Amino acid sequence: MRLLPRDESFFDYFEKQGRKTVEGCRAFQAMVETPGDVIARAKAISELEHECDQITHSVVAHLRKTFITPLDRNDIYRLITKMDDIMDLVEAAAERMALYGITQMTKEVGDLARVLTSSAERVLEAVAGFRDLRNPQLILEKCVEINRLENEADALLRGTLAKLFREETDPITIMKWKEIYELLETATDRCEDVANIIEGVVLENS
Repeated sequence: MRLLPRDESFFDYFEKQGRKTVEGCRAFQAMVETPGDVIARAKAISELEHECDQITHSVVAHLRKTFITPLDRNDIYRLITKMDDIMDLVEAAAERMALYGITQMTKEVGDLARVLTSSAERVLEAVAGFRDLRNPQLILEKCVEINRLENEADALLRGTLAKLFREETDPITIMKWKEIYELLETATDRCEDVANIIEGVVLENS
């Protein structure tokens, strides 16, 4: 195994970012599945996204002053920034819903939100595995599941957009929902990007 001397703070940062991302995805899922104040909920999600930004900034600052890192420096940077991208997209979707005054939810937005939450949960489980790379198979299994979920989200999006264009007659409503649906699917794409980085790290260090 080529893992360099451990700096536990990087693993702490990955897990903290993962937990905040899961919290944000669950908050978005709750927003679309249960009635409530969309504006207040979007604001709460935005606050979580800002916390993720701070974690990312902390990692970059720590990289600058750390001579020996436990993983490749570029891998650490790519991983934390791609994880940050997930919450950026969740925040964007929540903000659009508040901006557009959407209060009547669709089944499809709930379906996409559930897949995204599952993807974020698997990301957290995968990065937590960095603490013990003696069993890389468990980490790789999480990555395979993230890839499967991305494919599911992609199929959901295709079906959702087909239904939207087939059944909705108001072009403004189509525009609003199309943007929100695509933001959620793109967030699952970022989860897959994270999984791909993790797979590379595991292969390099096991």
